[in-house]
This record gives sequence, structure tokens and C-alpha cells, in this order.
Amino acid sequence: MDVLVTSDPLEADMIKDLLESGGIPVVLRSSKVSPFPVNIGRIGELRLLVPQADKVLAEKVIKGEDS
Repeated sequence: MDVLVTSDPLEADMIKDLLESGGIPVVLRSSKVSPFPVNIGRIGELRLLVPQADKVLAEKVIKGEDS
């Protein structure tokens, strides 16, 4: 399940590391199909996916809320 959609690779990596450090498995998906740094519309989207069972906790962690 998507917990974050961003076009900033640094933000995506930081959030991924944060969630994984808390034991939440994360998959980072990108729609980019070329080696060029294209960030136009959905081509530049980075999606952080977590298992359905971890979605609520992941959203709380991202918002900085206590679990």
C-alpha cells in the first residue's frame, strides 16, 4: 500500500530508511524508464509501499506521531 508519493529521491530514501529502522519493510517504486533525470508529472513519482498490516503505523511514523 502507498504511504508516500514524492518526486524527491532524497526524501524517499530518508523516509524509507526511517521506516525500515522501525522494522517496517518498504519497497521503493519509480516510473522512470530512462537514465535521464526526468521529473515531469507521474514519470518522476517515487512511491513508498508497505504491507497492508503496517500501513497505519507507517503513516503515523511519517507524520511524527507516537505509535
